[in-house]
Amino acid sequence: MVRLPLTPAEVERGQRLGALLRRARGERSMLETALAARVSPETLRKIETGRVATPAFPTIAAIADVLGLSLDAVWDEINQSERGREPGGTGYDAGEWLAS
Repeated sequence: MVRLPLTPAEVERGQRLGALLRRARGERSMLETALAARVSPETLRKIETGRVATPAFPTIAAIADVLGLSLDAVWDEINQSERGREPGGTGYDAGEWLAS
């Protein structure tokens, strides 16, 4: 399957997601967090640095659970700047996130 290039909005969203996860992880090690979420440390590293801007929903759900984040809080954080640009919406379809 060929993946289309990411849009600037998707890249920005991935960077916000990575920053949120880094803040939530705090002093916990990346290895400890990744193993608890049952993802590889390299996957967590790529998400936190924005290199994987559109991670799979189950991956984010597992990491958020380990970090004690609600998916609603994650969703709100990663879509905050789009709300200012598009009246009445997030600019991002939840089905799109689920499909990535």
